[in-house]
Amino acid sequence: MTSALPDGDPVPADGSLPGSALAGLGTRPFGLYVHVPFCTVRCGYCDFNTYTALELGPSVEHGGHPGASRQTYAEAAIAEVRQARRVLGDRDVPVETVFFGGGTPTLLPSTDLTGIVQAIRDEFGLAAGAEVTTEANPDSVTPQSLQELREGGVNRLSFGMQSAVPHVLDTLDRTHDPANVARSVANARAAGFEQVSLDLIYGTPGESLQDWETSVDAALACEPDHVSAYSLIVEDGTALARRVKRGELPMPDEDDLADKYLLADERLGRAGLGWYEVSNWARDEASRCRHNLLYWTGADWWGVGPGAHSHVGGVRWWNVKHPVAYADRIAAGVSPAHAREILGAEDRHVERVLLELRLVTGLTLDVLDEEGRAAVPGLAGRGLLTVEGERIVLTRQGRLLADGVVRDLLP
Repeated sequence: MTSALPDGDPVPADGSLPGSALAGLGTRPFGLYVHVPFCTVRCGYCDFNTYTALELGPSVEHGGHPGASRQTYAEAAIAEVRQARRVLGDRDVPVETVFFGGGTPTLLPSTDLTGIVQAIRDEFGLAAGAEVTTEANPDSVTPQSLQELREGGVNRLSFGMQSAVPHVLDTLDRTHDPANVARSVANARAAGFEQVSLDLIYGTPGESLQDWETSVDAALACEPDHVSAYSLIVEDGTALARRVKRGELPMPDEDDLADKYLLADERLGRAGLGWYEVSNWARDEASRCRHNLLYWTGADWWGVGPGAHSHVGGVRWWNVKHPVAYADRIAAGVSPAHAREILGAEDRHVERVLLELRLVTGLTLDVLDEEGRAAVPGLAGRGLLTVEGERIVLTRQGRLLADGVVRDLLP
């Protein structure tokens, strides 16, 4: 969820969706994403829609706006959950996944997060075995808060580890003590969490291959059920991009990124975590992030919060970005959506190829047009994909060049 919002078509004040979007609702997996836009500090590489206390001004107690307050944010999010229920009507749409992202969701009191979970349960119902995830920084949880989260229905944690090497964390403007990661994972296990994920970033300027190896090994020492490892992207408008532009830091090197990806894939695989999406590894199928699979397979989800994106039945929309504007719309009882688009057949085709090809399950050949199918033998001959029955699956080398493979399949 980046800080920039695209243009689009106007959204009705009540947020109503066209009948075509509602057709089939409930027959596809459905999830809710809840964006919590608060951070203690802004990391130099981050382009997400997040705000520090200084950026949002004083708290409500000191004359600030309610929409910019952590203390009242849960109320606004719950109001949007109820609005979603009204927009989607009386269809039975049990929620299969909930994901709190940010920002740092665990800067809110645990009872706020679990109160939102309860509102989702009250309005929609949670499917049996629903996955309920929150992102967390290692220094934003305590044994007590973890216990409260688990008792309140959160059953999966995703810790932002990023690196185990202090100088790499410093370059990223990450403030947590690397030792807190293992402690937080241990505390999560003690609180009853059976699913714990760690997020890593590779390619930070100044990070050696040995540094990256240290981080991967430190992550594995925590015995996570899931690991996400993403290459650093220097996003325009970030502090990191300005440092690169001034020549203070080098751009990430493509060959270095490839070497680090291969190291991670080898180490994680040897430890029993298999890849299931280009940047994600899990201990078994039950440990895969089911919420992200909604995105990658074109299912339905409602995004709650400022800047959050949603998709239902081929209609995609995104909320206004700033917490104050968001809260004002919620308080007025109107949709917080900034704009929307109705995806055409070609848009949906391109997205399906782009996203499903990144999965270990691959893409069925019948999704491709004639020119795309004609490109398959050449890509297989170059060792970038394999043909498994009626499906094509990226090889390890193909994962390194996934964007190029997609371009060849979408002539």
